[in-house]
Amino acid sequence: MGLHGKGSRLKRWNRIARLGAIGGLLAFVLVVAVACGNTPGHNAELRSTRERATPSAVEAELKALTRGNNAFAFDLYQVLALEDGNLFYSPYSISLALAMTYAGARGETESQMADTLRFRPSQAMLHAAFNTLDIKLASRGKGARGKGFRLNIANAVWGQAGYAFQEPFLDVLAENYGAGVRSVDFVGAPEESRIAINDWVAERTEERIKDLIPPGVIDGLTRMVLTNAIYFNVAWSHPFDQRDTRPHPFHRLDGSIIEVPMMKAEAEFGYARGAGYQAVDLPYTGHELSMTVMVPDLGRFGEFEDSLDAALVNRIIKDLEGHTVNLDMPKFEFKSQFRLVDTLTAMGMSHAFDPSASDFSGMDGKSCLAGDLGCLYIKDVIHQAFVSVNEEGTEAAAATASVMSVESAESLPISVTLDRSFVFLIRDRATDAILFVGRVDEP
Repeated sequence: MGLHGKGSRLKRWNRIARLGAIGGLLAFVLVVAVACGNTPGHNAELRSTRERATPSAVEAELKALTRGNNAFAFDLYQVLALEDGNLFYSPYSISLALAMTYAGARGETESQMADTLRFRPSQAMLHAAFNTLDIKLASRGKGARGKGFRLNIANAVWGQAGYAFQEPFLDVLAENYGAGVRSVDFVGAPEESRIAINDWVAERTEERIKDLIPPGVIDGLTRMVLTNAIYFNVAWSHPFDQRDTRPHPFHRLDGSIIEVPMMKAEAEFGYARGAGYQAVDLPYTGHELSMTVMVPDLGRFGEFEDSLDAALVNRIIKDLEGHTVNLDMPKFEFKSQFRLVDTLTAMGMSHAFDPSASDFSGMDGKSCLAGDLGCLYIKDVIHQAFVSVNEEGTEAAAATASVMSVESAESLPISVTLDRSFVFLIRDRATDAILFVGRVDEP
């Protein structure tokens, strides 16, 4: 089983079990279904009249949000990484889409979501903090727009025409996520609705995320789909020279060795050396965002990955110091996709997906736990992400959908060669928000 041996996997599953006990869970689709098949009425106004709120979260609330989001990012990594091979996802996209869903959660469903997603502030403070962070991220690269910098984040909510969603819930979406509810006909035209949502995602991700929602997910019982899309295309501050790219051996986790196109650069980078690993921080143009690559020593990937959490990442980032680094790094491009219901259930968020136990009464006033007819539960959570790293920079995209339904300093150069499996993340330096996380095992 290579470096992902049985002992390593067992430790991780035990960790997941502990997360479940504590919890009591660049595309992501959250499908909300209705649990007891009432036909929706046609007298409800779906759209809030509220404008997006001015950012109001204080620094402490913003830090609490990013700490929680980053902790969830690596809780999720420990589960997703159980599968071998390349891995890439946007924890920020997933957190953002589920935060919109969380706005309608109540009771034990709300508590489980908060514990699993690491949502620490109160509902009101959390949504205000997301609004503040989202607007801060939207301001990145203003001086470099059109010069190799694009970071676009968009939210949209799709609701059954005439369904009676609660006005306070719609106000939260409009004020904090800039998301009005788009009226669609899931009942009469489920396939057309699915295509419309997928087209919106594809457009917002520069066609990198296509067909996010597979056929059959949207049906006549779907009542709401909450979507987030994020697109990132930014040039390196220190581009690699294409003329220096050469074939080079790369050591995979299963012990095999493959030949990959290896880029080469010597520049001033943030560098850290810890017990069993090296880390290099590669800034993008404008120095507002960066990619932090973490490469364990040969033979120690499993040990490093088992210990990987937000606290370790924070320590690595704090340890970064400027050094002249001779960096060898492979070009790579791949896509990941996940159906996250089982994953989030294992992490402690079971009620949200259970049509007999969910409580999203903040959305429509009905609770499955209370036995209300026509109550909502999350039918599916779908995530897709794409990444491409080359000499010029990085392109990344992700989308998440939640589908809700009813049920009937100068020094000697340091050499770092990424010729073996490694982990990387893309972060906003000012807020420490982690936008993407990945593992490269086959460039």
